[in-house]
Amino acid sequence: MSLGKRTAAEFLGTFWLVFGGCGSAVLAAAFPQLGIGFAGVALAFGLTVVTMAYAVGHISGGHFNPAVSIGLLAGGRFPARDFIPYVIAQVLGAIAAGGVLYLIASGKSGFDVSAGFASNGYGALSPGGYSLTAALVAEIVLTAFFVLIIMGATDGRAPAGFAPLAIGLALTLIHLISIPVTNTSVNPARSTGVAVFAGGAHLAQLWAFWVAPLIGGAIGGIVYRGLFEPARR
Repeated sequence: MSLGKRTAAEFLGTFWLVFGGCGSAVLAAAFPQLGIGFAGVALAFGLTVVTMAYAVGHISGGHFNPAVSIGLLAGGRFPARDFIPYVIAQVLGAIAAGGVLYLIASGKSGFDVSAGFASNGYGALSPGGYSLTAALVAEIVLTAFFVLIIMGATDGRAPAGFAPLAIGLALTLIHLISIPVTNTSVNPARSTGVAVFAGGAHLAQLWAFWVAPLIGGAIGGIVYRGLFEPARR
């Protein structure tokens, strides 16, 4: 499959992840009397990955996340030459989704994008008031396990056809754990896609949600490759 088609798949997959996951948080999480809450948002993020992994995962590998791309690179599953094009496509897809979501959300009276717009944060911008250290540790550990799960579920020795379900459920669990801590990133593109519209302090804290997930993703890839990949002769 050509690089153009693969990056197009990454653009669309990341668009759907941000639009579906962040859209559920912005539009439906606290909807009067019928809000889906944290559990609903967590499930929405998981469902975006499941649906797009089945839809275009066979085309691009279904990364939809720079941290996954760097993890698969570190794990020996992804060529270094494709890393930058994938990340560009993922970030552009996320920003496009953020723009569409902004157009929809701003159609409601009283909408205030500076209130957060599903952005990630620490300290005063953390839903639960968690510190920068807590945010970094959570994002590193959760992203490492996310990549480890992805590599295990897509291993040729794993049961065929179930990888998208395992990966989507893993992302749901990650959100159930960490929405109160950072509003859950584990994905620099997802963080960027909404932070550029929220602006201000949300944009100023974006660095943490690039650094920590990328470190965690690399750790996950290295750990799986070192412990569980068959020995190469």
